[in-house]
Amino acid sequence: MGSRRLEGVPQILLLLSSKPSTDNVKGPALALKDHEIVSVGIGVGDASRSELELIAFDPGLTYKVTDFSKLPSIHSQLVAALNNGDEEAMTGISDLVVELESPQRDIVFLLDGSDDTRSDFTAMKGFVQKVVETLSVGENKDRVSVVQYSREPQTHFSLNTYTEKQDILKALQELNHQGGKPLNTGAALNYVRNNAFVDSSGSRHQEGIPQILILLSEGRSQDDVASAAEALKQDKIVPFCIGTRNADILELQMIAHNPSYAFSVLGFDDIGSIHQQLVSFMKRLPRQQPRLKSQIVLGSTDQAESIQRDVVFLLDSSNEMRNEFQAMLGFVERMVEKLSVDENKDRISVVQYSREPSVEFFLNTYKTQQNVVDNVRSLRHKGGTPLNTGAALQYIKDNVFTASSGSRHQHGVPQILVLLIGGRTSDDVRNAVENLKGIGVMVFVVGTKNANTFEIQSISQEASHAFFAVDYSDMSGIEQQIFSAIQKGETPAVKPTSYGKTTVTRSYAACTTSCIVRLR
Repeated sequence: MGSRRLEGVPQILLLLSSKPSTDNVKGPALALKDHEIVSVGIGVGDASRSELELIAFDPGLTYKVTDFSKLPSIHSQLVAALNNGDEEAMTGISDLVVELESPQRDIVFLLDGSDDTRSDFTAMKGFVQKVVETLSVGENKDRVSVVQYSREPQTHFSLNTYTEKQDILKALQELNHQGGKPLNTGAALNYVRNNAFVDSSGSRHQEGIPQILILLSEGRSQDDVASAAEALKQDKIVPFCIGTRNADILELQMIAHNPSYAFSVLGFDDIGSIHQQLVSFMKRLPRQQPRLKSQIVLGSTDQAESIQRDVVFLLDSSNEMRNEFQAMLGFVERMVEKLSVDENKDRISVVQYSREPSVEFFLNTYKTQQNVVDNVRSLRHKGGTPLNTGAALQYIKDNVFTASSGSRHQHGVPQILVLLIGGRTSDDVRNAVENLKGIGVMVFVVGTKNANTFEIQSISQEASHAFFAVDYSDMSGIEQQIFSAIQKGETPAVKPTSYGKTTVTRSYAACTTSCIVRLR
């Protein structure tokens, strides 16, 4: 429609609002930031300043006036900011523009070395050489690594192997095609996350240096890429994907940081056509917030004492789910085993429902992981029809996420609901969903069988929190994505107030762009 985003032209959105939104703005706002669109929030009258700050690219790009007649009073300040003029007027954009082009990058090239790329491998190497030639290679500048994969990945050189551009170019010339099959892209993505983007290999992620992955692929992966791609993004690694006509473009878009970072070409001999575009995107990546050493990894033995979550599992136990129930319990059990269950850490509750909800145990019933797991294993399918999901969600809000049942939402502890559902609800869910949102509950929904995808998304209210699987027998990919979202603080903390109300704080975690995450 006329946007010149791909040419590097700044994209700016000016939002004028006079009232709070009646729907959820968090997901779309994060998606705008993810696409590097600078949003400016201008509020008039009854507009919510906190909502405008959530929408704005930076809180400093938020303005508020009493009525429309007062808009001229912010004109000069706004124009100065957008024109990158007077430093004092650069309330929000200045800090962002200064670091728009980072002088340092850690770049890992992941090359498809399967049998299918044998004739194209020289062209593939030529593309990598062209990109490297545009970089400023040095120990304190750009660092480059190359990994090749097919069935298994192999590191040819790490980020800290070479500090001179000529050495990298020479190593690329001497690089031999690996060969092999099948093409396991998911395993390769996990490999580079765990072995290439780490301190010992020269990664400077702890200093906030942009972490960039460039994947060159010529075929569809034979393993699951969804969980590996999500883990990369949670670790603030920015993937770019380039595929030929035989690659699955939807798979590449799932892996890429956003769809515009996934490119399709006829063959690697035609790859030069996207060279400038890729380099332009890379150079515009800003410095990151460093990944702190103290960040928590679920299931680790050194979890911080301050990590607390209230997690409720809501299970569809209607007649339709009788054969799926044990697999559903297995999902819950594996989730619980990754959490740190304790009165002062993670608290767990489980509720079954069909026509009516039934609490198996509350958040303050069990204080050890083993007690929770034992009771999950002992649950029996209740059955019943119809499936009243709206009533169950409202019941959870009124009876489980409460202080008397062990909820700590008044103390700012994240409130998390995981709904496992296999059918379409027979009642209205909208009011219940809004009520849960009002107390700051983050909802994840996993649907299977006859669950309705639109309904799943409307309940979760976050595109990246809605999942659909063929059945509950193989849920490892979804489990990992939910773990990662919880682990990285994607769930909103709730600020306590003396009036018993709650406010959802901002979250800068990246959103995925698909509406429903489907596992093959």
